[in-house]
Amino acid sequence: MVEFEREDAVAIITLNRPEARNAINRELEQALYDVLEQIDADDSIRAAVIAANGPVFCSGADLKQVNRNGNPTGEDRLRRDTIVSRAHAKPLIAAVDGPAYGGGFEIVLNCDLVVASTTAKFALSEVRWGLLASGGGMFRLPRKLPENIARQMLYTGAPIGAERLHALGLVNELTGQGDARARAIELATAIAANGPLALRLTSEMMERSALLDEAGCWALSRELVARNFESHDAREGPRAFAEKRAPQWRGE
Repeated sequence: MVEFEREDAVAIITLNRPEARNAINRELEQALYDVLEQIDADDSIRAAVIAANGPVFCSGADLKQVNRNGNPTGEDRLRRDTIVSRAHAKPLIAAVDGPAYGGGFEIVLNCDLVVASTTAKFALSEVRWGLLASGGGMFRLPRKLPENIARQMLYTGAPIGAERLHALGLVNELTGQGDARARAIELATAIAANGPLALRLTSEMMERSALLDEAGCWALSRELVARNFESHDAREGPRAFAEKRAPQWRGE
């Protein structure tokens, strides 16, 4: 249900349930969770891309399974980390060709960057079936879009195209049909070449500073800069620049 491959320091995860529009059932969610854990535990992987096989990125929760057995993921989200609530240690880029609806869009919202083709569409459609966007959509979407646009998406469940969300800043890069995966890998490769400790600390700064005032942000920044300054990587980068060679990062 989930394919895993590598290109040097970049991991590529591919949702592979195209016969069901890559709908999320228990098996797919567990497989994706396990591979994300594997990526975070592997120091040789520096960035990852999440893509999908077939014309649909992900249609969300498998409503047929919900109808038979109850929500396959919603109950678990009340008790434990899942693919949409877990923190990730490596930068994640969503490569979206075709629709990303419901839980599929919530996977995208949990990524750091989004590359989407002009065929991509995004929706949090749960309200149409009397459900809530329980995978973070209700609070992540208003943080990434103007409030009125987020309300429109959450209240109507109607999709918005990638070109519109690119103009609004949620989609980082817009590509032609079928090109999102390749461009996302290029972007991940560029990220993976940078200092892994610096990337982690930059991400930590962005996450932790969201609820801080200006003074708190400066205090946190000084703390993280001091941690980085004492690291091997902070010495290796300038040394490699002076010696005109590629840095040999340790992530420490």
